[in-house]
Amino acid sequence: MQHMASESRAGRWRALAVLCLGVLMIVLDMTIVNVALPSIRIDFRFSEASLAWVVNAYLLTSGGFLLLGGRLGDLFGHRRLFLIGIGIFTLASLACGLAGSRAFLVAARALQGFGGAIVDAVALSLIMQLFVDGAERARAMGVFGFVCSCGGSIGVLLGGLLTNALNWHWIFLVNIPVGIGVLVWSFKLLPAVGGQSGGAAHLDIAGAVTVTATLMFAIYAIVNGNEIGWRSAQTIGVLAAVAALSVTFLVIETRARAPMIPLRLFRRRNITIANIVGVLWAAAMFAWFFMSALYMQLVLGYTPLQVGLAFLPSNLIMAACSLGVSARLVLRFGNRRPLAAGLLLAAIGLLLFARAPVHGSFAIDVLPGMILLGIGAGIAFNPVLLAAMSDADPNESGLASGIVNTSFMMGGALGLALLASVAAHRTSALLAAGTDHLAALGNGYQAAFLLGAICAALAALTGALFLRTPATPATPAAVIM
Repeated sequence: MQHMASESRAGRWRALAVLCLGVLMIVLDMTIVNVALPSIRIDFRFSEASLAWVVNAYLLTSGGFLLLGGRLGDLFGHRRLFLIGIGIFTLASLACGLAGSRAFLVAARALQGFGGAIVDAVALSLIMQLFVDGAERARAMGVFGFVCSCGGSIGVLLGGLLTNALNWHWIFLVNIPVGIGVLVWSFKLLPAVGGQSGGAAHLDIAGAVTVTATLMFAIYAIVNGNEIGWRSAQTIGVLAAVAALSVTFLVIETRARAPMIPLRLFRRRNITIANIVGVLWAAAMFAWFFMSALYMQLVLGYTPLQVGLAFLPSNLIMAACSLGVSARLVLRFGNRRPLAAGLLLAAIGLLLFARAPVHGSFAIDVLPGMILLGIGAGIAFNPVLLAAMSDADPNESGLASGIVNTSFMMGGALGLALLASVAAHRTSALLAAGTDHLAALGNGYQAAFLLGAICAALAALTGALFLRTPATPATPAAVIM
């Protein structure tokens, strides 16, 4: 019996490794492309505006289909949807790598985003099914949190290496063997838990269409707001459509027999609070990843490869905290206190970046902030995910996963748009006043870092004040059992 239990435990951790590899492939893709954009622009003669669609096409479908992907997983089986998502993402990566025109590349990127949305939406649910013991689940979520947290910065490093050593096509083609391996091992290791009986009859088509359209229009407005202006007729028109679709969706959900998103979910405090924290935390994370990369590259003069290496210490620290420290803290104190402490450390790290000078050094002006952010992210990400999932019923875990991923996606997109706008406005004002270009640029990034620190501090305060602490730290596991 002991041997069988040991085998079963080993199987669960192998399954987790496969899940994390699939998710890492998706997370890497969010940033690995950014490093290769200049090369893609030269090869396909993209304009500055059209080049943005290499990223935006992915964001539109990735954010738009998260909720639908999670709900389909609940209805038809999470493993089945995971396999479909990995298959689509792998084929789309092949299409991106072989693309011979601008239109083909953008279309393939949109398909990549669709596959990535499905994978992201059901991966958390599969982890919750695999690990029902409180201690094991905390450790498993720590591993998953590490993959999600540091994948973006690894993508910057890997993108630089592949683009410099080979060419930009390989940032997509490298996904092919990984995707095939994930598919093969998923068939062998992931639990084939069926969906709800008669699932097709219970799919809320009207709700699915309206919520997907709402999210896609919202992301479209966000990613174009800075470029064409937030007060332009187009942006206002799209935002008005988002508002109208949102109202329509709420009306549909209150009347549907089997709603796409049962609104009662948001009466569960931990689900609601964790998603609010997720929005604020994602905005702060984007301040870290993107603004610090721009600061190092455009102000300090680092190469893309040096930027990737600068993130390495924080990645290693994040790994240590996510894979060991965070799980022990959650088991001892529950989700609330580690979440608040981690986010507070991240806020302090961003405050250090908010004072980074134009002629800063890595050891004094970059590394201390990176260390605090690595510790904070490593500690906080696990309890955020656990809090968001712990109150969901087993037959709604895919939807809960889709909701928390949507919160991170929307928070990141909104945060990046707002941070970029603040940085650009501050830089423009200083340039108009006669300030040196480099100093104006650095000061703009400082303003963005300060705003990111405020977002992280608000997330910490929200979690500390409003997150419900169970009677015992291991209680979240019992909800799913």
